[in-house]
Amino acid sequence: MFNLVKTAILMAAITALLIVIGGMLGGSQGVALAFLFALAMNFFSYWYSDTLVLKMTNAQQVDENSAPQFYSLIKELSEKAGLPMPKVFLIHEDAPNAFATGRNPEHASVAATTGILQILTNRELRGVMAHELAHVKHRDILISTIAATMAGAVSAIANFAMFFGGRDSDGRPVNPIASILVAILAPIAASLIQMSISRAREYEADRGGAEISGDPEALAMALEKIHQYARGIPFRAVENHPETAQMMIMNPLSASGLTQLFSTHPPTEDRVARLMQMAQTGIYPT
Repeated sequence: MFNLVKTAILMAAITALLIVIGGMLGGSQGVALAFLFALAMNFFSYWYSDTLVLKMTNAQQVDENSAPQFYSLIKELSEKAGLPMPKVFLIHEDAPNAFATGRNPEHASVAATTGILQILTNRELRGVMAHELAHVKHRDILISTIAATMAGAVSAIANFAMFFGGRDSDGRPVNPIASILVAILAPIAASLIQMSISRAREYEADRGGAEISGDPEALAMALEKIHQYARGIPFRAVENHPETAQMMIMNPLSASGLTQLFSTHPPTEDRVARLMQMAQTGIYPT
């Protein structure tokens, strides 16, 4: 229920942001058009955002015939978590990462890169995919998927505003400064909305994943290994669609300076320390 409320707040926040953008670029007419666009985007985001995210990341569905070992691992963990069997996808990227998407546990998908399958042991991979199934069980996947879709749309609108802002009858920009401000501030606002949702969610998924797999240490070892490899291997699909980075088990984007303000993941060392304490004591620290 709490995640449904957060999802509604996210949709309302993005709708308000779009209306502000519309008003700055087109006055009252822009507000009306932005409101209609926001309604359409909310509908699309709820029903089809998972499909769009999977296409953004070039994910390809697999089954027990095309990826028997990986598919059976997901099936075993899903049964252990008391979840319906999700759709299973592979992404042909060397960068090690994984994510879950969908609007609810009955319409969920999990995806992993071929890179993560290559660098992790089966034990470590179980920890990672249990983490992703914890997102499904906690119903985090709807809000993260909608955040990715909407943030991408806001960024696209902002870029559009930079080049095609409101114009007068002679073709001159009505308010070029407003267009530039929107183009700069809108992606920042969308990133801040994502950031406010994602950090605590990862800790909870780490805890939930450790409980599903019964092996907190395996997930801790996997996170350390992913952190080491991911820094040197670009995730091309996410680089092209950075709004999807907040869905991954680890942020695949290079971050330095001000860009760290928009990091949607807790520090890896903190996550590992919490998991190792859980492995030693059976209690995940709050």
